[in-house]
Amino acid sequence: MARLTRLNSIMDRTDAYRLWQAPFAEAKLAPVFRHSDGTAIRRVLDVGCGPGTNTRHFAGCDYLGVDFNAEYIEYARRRYRREFVVADITTYAVPGGHQFDFILVNSLLHHIDSDNVRRILLHLRTLLTDNGYIHILDLVLPPRPSISRLLARWDRGDHPRPLADWRTLFDEAFEPVVFEPYRVTGFGLTLWNMIYCKGRARA
Repeated sequence: MARLTRLNSIMDRTDAYRLWQAPFAEAKLAPVFRHSDGTAIRRVLDVGCGPGTNTRHFAGCDYLGVDFNAEYIEYARRRYRREFVVADITTYAVPGGHQFDFILVNSLLHHIDSDNVRRILLHLRTLLTDNGYIHILDLVLPPRPSISRLLARWDRGDHPRPLADWRTLFDEAFEPVVFEPYRVTGFGLTLWNMIYCKGRARA
């Protein structure tokens, strides 16, 4: 437990987080842009944006990044000169009531227990435009022993879930348009099993 706590503390530092994410950031995002028309995106909410890892993909959009970690947000503001706020996404109110046609939740929810995942998703549903989509990427816990299962267990997120559990959580708030498992590989191995969900808000 002490070792895991130290790892969490290190990964809360911007430089450590960026170093860890860099080799895999593009591979993790690949399904989003395979299933989206980037030219049609108008207003983006990047939930759990970290130090701006995804920001450069949305240069032509009205972009807002939200994260609870003030150090991440300070770094992102300096580097990208875009709009970033420190906030609890479960209670965040959109200034002026402006909603988003593109909400990205990238590798956040496996850090959060299921009750609070539900709160987050139900709140994000209210922030989508009628024709907007949420895009969720997250870590799957494989059913059988493997490198990817071991890495999922070692991840600093305490709540990697089996695929069926992710589907249940997403279905409560959103109507899935795409529900696609995929793999992030490195060194000739499957390192992480992931899920990509693109969904519309349920009425």
